[in-house]
Amino acid sequence: MNRIVGSHDILLLTLDTLRYDVAAELAEAGRIPNLARHLPGGRWEKRHAPGSFTYASHQAMFAGFLPTPAEPGRHPRLFAADFAGSETTADGTFVYDTPDLVSGLTKAGYRTACVGGVGFFNKQGALGSVLPGLFEESHWEPEFGVASPTSFASQVTRAEEIAARTAPEQPLFLFVNVSALHQPNWFHLPGASKEDGDSRPTHAAALEYVDRHIGRLFTAMSSRRPCLAIVCSDHGTAYGDDGWTGHRIGHESVWTVPYAHFLLDQEAAR
Repeated sequence: MNRIVGSHDILLLTLDTLRYDVAAELAEAGRIPNLARHLPGGRWEKRHAPGSFTYASHQAMFAGFLPTPAEPGRHPRLFAADFAGSETTADGTFVYDTPDLVSGLTKAGYRTACVGGVGFFNKQGALGSVLPGLFEESHWEPEFGVASPTSFASQVTRAEEIAARTAPEQPLFLFVNVSALHQPNWFHLPGASKEDGDSRPTHAAALEYVDRHIGRLFTAMSSRRPCLAIVCSDHGTAYGDDGWTGHRIGHESVWTVPYAHFLLDQEAAR
């Protein structure tokens, strides 16, 4: 990461509420080709979320605690605050001496921008302003939120605008919180109705919707210089699994998430 920071743009894309099993099934079945072509080996990595709901998980990620590989051992982190006793800070870790990764990258010369999605990024109250307030600029509109059937397409358009107007000489750290997977998502499945409600199939259809537009985002973020893309879920959600529904609960469907990081260049993103 010490070779990446400063020379590459960085994209952190959280697919809010995306379950690992659904993500893995769709990649294997060829239903998310634009994402799968960038996943190492065409597969998602299975990881454990740092929190069971959006606010907690993002607070952890912005402190450098990305989802942890779902296997025993000490796993070196990409980013870490400078604090004594860290057992996962390695030689390749980008270490910052600020309270969070966002301000650490600002100090390293990055322009930092947030395109929010779910309510914790809507800036409509004190709580919804905490996470976007970490960034130099932040954006949220109702069209980006969970109730919009075109949320991700609208978010990508805003991301393209941010990349286009960032000074060429300044690296960009762009964070996008994708709301499309979150409930309600029934409207992403053709033929579904509000009365049918949300389900595992509508969750999968929402990921397919995201995949149809993600190429534009990758192209925008690799248009200026090479880009490190980190794509993951912040937590999953239950659809009746073992009697559980939703998240902020201690169920496997919530704690197990898909993760990938990879480099984008201008040719690879097309």
